[in-house]
Amino acid sequence: MHKTYYIETYGCQMNVADSELIAGLLQQEGYRETGDIQASDAIFVNTCSVREHAEERVHSRLGTFKSIKENNPNVIIGVLGCMAQSLKHDLLENKPYIDIVLGPDSYRRLPALLNRQRKSAGIVDTHLSRFEVYDDLFPSRGEGINAWVSIMRGCDKFCTFCIVPFTRGRERSRSVDSIVAEVRQVVADGFVEVTLLGQNVNSYSHEGYGFARLLTAVAAVPGLKRIRYTSPHPQDMTEDLLYVMAEHDNICNSIHLPLQAGADRILKRMNRTYTREHFMNLVDRIRTILPAVGLTTDIIVGFPGETDREFEQTLGVMEYVKFDSAFTFKYSPRKGTKAAEYQDQVHPQKSQDRLEQLIKLQKQHTLIRNRQVVGKVQTVLVEKESKRSSASWAGRTDSNKWVIFEKGAARIKDFVSVEIRDARGVSLHGNIIGEKRK
Repeated sequence: MHKTYYIETYGCQMNVADSELIAGLLQQEGYRETGDIQASDAIFVNTCSVREHAEERVHSRLGTFKSIKENNPNVIIGVLGCMAQSLKHDLLENKPYIDIVLGPDSYRRLPALLNRQRKSAGIVDTHLSRFEVYDDLFPSRGEGINAWVSIMRGCDKFCTFCIVPFTRGRERSRSVDSIVAEVRQVVADGFVEVTLLGQNVNSYSHEGYGFARLLTAVAAVPGLKRIRYTSPHPQDMTEDLLYVMAEHDNICNSIHLPLQAGADRILKRMNRTYTREHFMNLVDRIRTILPAVGLTTDIIVGFPGETDREFEQTLGVMEYVKFDSAFTFKYSPRKGTKAAEYQDQVHPQKSQDRLEQLIKLQKQHTLIRNRQVVGKVQTVLVEKESKRSSASWAGRTDSNKWVIFEKGAARIKDFVSVEIRDARGVSLHGNIIGEKRK
């Protein structure tokens, strides 16, 4: 009988892509995926260290894994990913029931470690590589609309709040040929959309190819209907990239552009390498070249030393840009980062108050942006059934807005023309018009 594995994934899309990579490795070794954690032969948790909450959730789950191990001593427990990299000593000392601890650059070793683990408990490999990009490995994906395709690993920016350079290492990019080959395969497997992934995706560089040229090559893959990418860095957003987006209909008119803060002093303390003015000028240029673009962002409140006036400056940038949506966070100190050593930490309640104020403002801006498309016809990719009604579909526009509409004759993976009739909160609502198209 085939052995079985169970994977839980926490954190960013890169971790989702890594879990698919790990699944591919396991299946090559004859393992089969199971949804029954109690009956699995190997249990893996792919972890995240970027936010404190993600770490807390993983620690809580490891308690469950411990009880499973007590009932079945033969089950293999593995901790993978960023927490394995940053907390390996704690995991080994305080959780002896864990058999394997592997960092993000060590997944190739997993098959060999599974075969020998019974002879040697507590195997650890968190070595960071300057070269590993898993170029020749193909992830195992289920059926779906979108496929995550990793184009590079690591980050060289060293933002003072971010642990990624320490858990995922320095930047290195995959070859264009390997990326295009993977995209061709996911199209052959029935996916209609890909999202290109990198910690700093637009700093991609391989043998003279920058991100704009890579995007052009991916856009030429036959049968690929939509291309998205995340996350870029404002410093590396070039006009060449914007014009490539404008020239190709299958590159989505959507950009995630992390602001993080709107005060120059805080941006400098974060080591973000751009100013408030540069960011706002960049937004103006983006909207000139891509008039209907959907702009989303990340914002951190309560960064060490942030004053009330500096928080107001962040709100001021939000008022200027009016992002379509935003991922908002309270600053969370990460051990090993420079910002964790700053002495002027903001009081948690003040950070919470600022977060609530920011969320309230963003909800207003999201509604303003959504109302701008009411009465217009949008091309929507049917992605899933609406959570609120089994009679309705949910899908995204080119600019990454969610639309709810009656099913009619449309099916998942269809592209439909939807007249937007209403904007409620973060969602648009409309009716299908005209004919569906594949």
